[in-house]
Amino acid sequence: MELAQVRLLVTDFAACYRFYADVLGLRPQSGATRGPYEKFSPAAGSAGIALQDRAMMAEVLGELGDPATGHRSLVVLRVDDLDAYCARITARGATLLHGPAEMTERMRVAHLKDPEGNVVELQEWLLMRD
Repeated sequence: MELAQVRLLVTDFAACYRFYADVLGLRPQSGATRGPYEKFSPAAGSAGIALQDRAMMAEVLGELGDPATGHRSLVVLRVDDLDAYCARITARGATLLHGPAEMTERMRVAHLKDPEGNVVELQEWLLMRD
């Protein structure tokens, strides 16, 4: 398992994009200034910070709560075999909220919450980015 990113669920995507790119100086992966998703990388290290439009994630999970008080972030973990990993963790008591299911042509995902209600996304990458 590998930490892929910490993802922030945002309502003003453009303002957050400018903050992480222009103010903090992180390198955007694709230049998607208006979203709904962008990953930023520091000068060193493999994990990054990603922004995702809250509305897009709410469609996947069916709920995120009020933007002021609901979920604002999630931890993203990459696994090699999503189905096998989900079978192991559900056998140990985890309850999946969503998935395993295809999210894009590049990845399959599953979602669950930790005991405090924080959202965790598990990813299996099907295709690596060039």
